[in-house]
Amino acid sequence: TKTYNKYTSKQIMITLLNSLLDITFFGVKLIDVCGLAEMLTRFALNSVFVFAIINFFYYPRSNRRDYYFAFVMLSVSIFMMIYLMDGSKIKIGAALGLFAVFGIIRYRTESVPIREMTYLFFVVAISVINGMSAKLSVAELLAANLLFVLVVAVAESNLFVKRVGCKYVRYDNIKLITPEKNAELIADLKERTGLDVLRVEVGSIDFMNDTALIKMYYTSKSTGENDADTMPKMPKKYEES
Repeated sequence: TKTYNKYTSKQIMITLLNSLLDITFFGVKLIDVCGLAEMLTRFALNSVFVFAIINFFYYPRSNRRDYYFAFVMLSVSIFMMIYLMDGSKIKIGAALGLFAVFGIIRYRTESVPIREMTYLFFVVAISVINGMSAKLSVAELLAANLLFVLVVAVAESNLFVKRVGCKYVRYDNIKLITPEKNAELIADLKERTGLDVLRVEVGSIDFMNDTALIKMYYTSKSTGENDADTMPKMPKKYEES
């Protein structure tokens, strides 16, 4: 009797599930298990790689919470738009064109740094690929995302290009600003600042006060983009009026 009751319960559950799967509203299925599973899987994959790029490569150097939020929201919106519009009458190119217009309207009033703008397009590219890659296998999709992460990791490292900082200096020994004494000028700046000065550029010269404006370039050990080491001069909001 217990076995019969258990079998009957399973049959009832299966029947109810099949009934739910067969329910439609205006020709649209109430539940599409395969489609739902595919969407959640690809969304999870996109979220993992976008989070890795933003959290481990972008944010540690920039510490910009506003752009962090913008990149995450942008990734989600682009992925869902591309994925859900797949196969619709509206072309994906038109949808991206509308997004581009929105982006221009949003960012034209603010000077977006080139690094942030590059990450913006990078996140859009990953989201578009993950949203459109219905014909790609899982291995190909993983390989494409891993290549994105690898490129970011190499570009953010110091393997091929040194990290160089620059600062403006009001220099008081104008006897060393001539081109013939460039080596002495660099040596003097190294001794005074303790930095590994690579080269210098001489700007305006004030003979009345025996000073010159010098822009010096040096090897930077900083890993951030918004710290004092990367600021060539004092921001205007902190300058005394």
